[in-house]
Amino acid sequence: MNRKPIIGVIGGSSISPEMYELAKKVGKGIAQNDGILITGGLGGVMEAASRGASEAGGIVLGILPGINAGEANPWVTIPIVTGIADARNTIIARTAQVLIAIDGEYGTLSEIAFALKFGKTVIGLKTWDIDPKIIQAKTPEEAVDLAFQYLAQP
Repeated sequence: MNRKPIIGVIGGSSISPEMYELAKKVGKGIAQNDGILITGGLGGVMEAASRGASEAGGIVLGILPGINAGEANPWVTIPIVTGIADARNTIIARTAQVLIAIDGEYGTLSEIAFALKFGKTVIGLKTWDIDPKIIQAKTPEEAVDLAFQYLAQP
């Protein structure tokens, strides 16, 4: 069975208009490459990436912290309610095959740490640069290209 790749986009819930546009382009690129987007399902980077993917016809999984699917941003295709608050970050890091971190604060840092601990590739776009394992991208297009390149590796 051929499964679509699942790419995580993680980042801040309060972002600038510039970060919103970057995240939206990343989401769009994931959808255009036939990937499934997974995010935390709320606002900020999560919303922008979801919007970009959704507007490009993609599938968006939102792993929500609470117990109400209605808290998902309007571009989430499949809301997953967890009731586990920030512990959902481990679900995102485990499920995504590759993660793209955009901007972000300590919640994003925890997702990066979990992803690296789980042996996942993390691509950074204007985010934490705390470990040489985080592959830094300069543009949304480069971040998406890198994500799909790393998916192709055994």
